Amino acid sequence: MESNTFLYKYLNNASPTGFEASGQQIWLDYVKPFVDSYFTDNYGTAVGVINPEAKFKFVIEAHADEISWFVNYIKDDGYIYVRRNGGSDHMIAPSMRVNIHTDKGILPGVFGWPAIHVRKDGKEDAPTLDNIFLDVGARSKAEVEEMGIHVGCVITFQDELTELNGKFYSGRALDNRIGGYMIAEVARKIKESGKKLPFGLYVVNAVQEEIGLRGAEMIAANIKPNVAIITDVCHDTTAPMYSKIASGDQTAGNGPVLTYGASVHKKLLDMIIATAKKNSIPFQRSAASRSTGTDTDAFAYSNGGVPSALISLPLKYMHTTVETASKSDIEQVINLMVEFILEFDPSFDFRYIK
Repeated sequence: MESNTFLYKYLNNASPTGFEASGQQIWLDYVKPFVDSYFTDNYGTAVGVINPEAKFKFVIEAHADEISWFVNYIKDDGYIYVRRNGGSDHMIAPSMRVNIHTDKGILPGVFGWPAIHVRKDGKEDAPTLDNIFLDVGARSKAEVEEMGIHVGCVITFQDELTELNGKFYSGRALDNRIGGYMIAEVARKIKESGKKLPFGLYVVNAVQEEIGLRGAEMIAANIKPNVAIITDVCHDTTAPMYSKIASGDQTAGNGPVLTYGASVHKKLLDMIIATAKKNSIPFQRSAASRSTGTDTDAFAYSNGGVPSALISLPLKYMHTTVETASKSDIEQVINLMVEFILEFDPSFDFRYIK
């Protein structure tokens, strides 16, 4: 499968938190030719391994799950109310088309919303979890249930990947399946380089990040890595309504973002920065307060402490159906990870105090 075909197939497939299996199979099938072995865990995290016999274990990781909704309540008149599965944004829901995943297959629905003509006193009611609702074309609860829809069915938006101006990808769930694409491409490039790594490289696509880094916690305990580099998305703060004072100054198109924070090992971060400078790879910097909020934290604080770092992709409009990322940034994240892996020395001593 060509990388661009994989990108569209993988990004357009629904992988809601807790229901990532189909996307994980797409990802693993693509990665298999580039690794020596692979395995999965009970909750669906997928791992490809290069040089699995090596004692030293180097993890590169992304998370596979996307935000979504659950059917939470079906009214007698057939309208459906929802609850979040991850950090889904109720503000964008009205008028969106959705797929409802049932045992009978995927069923279409829409988030309805009153016409502007009939809103109370001409006021603009804001969407809330209490007033957004799904319409599946049914007129009773019994009819909804006959369709195969029940409490607990997961719901995803229908939007798919597109391109803007030939320079950006835009769609739902770039957070963080674009990370899964990037680490898969790292594995491909390592394989094609023909170079033998002096350590085991574990290419990890983890589940359940959106509800608290759960997949990373489980797989970190399983692998027990010696070092980990995580890739995720961060906010592009150049678009209107973003505060650079609060969120920092990151721009899509200006390269990967390297984060400073307590869970980020400074020596590892310095090495990544040195690699970026050596290879003329542009990069940006950000600072995290207390935690990065990414799987970096889960790996860093696992197994007695694992030197970990975060390489982020600047993303516009996070947790919407039009998440937008720069093609050049994607390539630079891949290049930075490849160059760092190829020059990494597993004998490096990460201790601060000796």
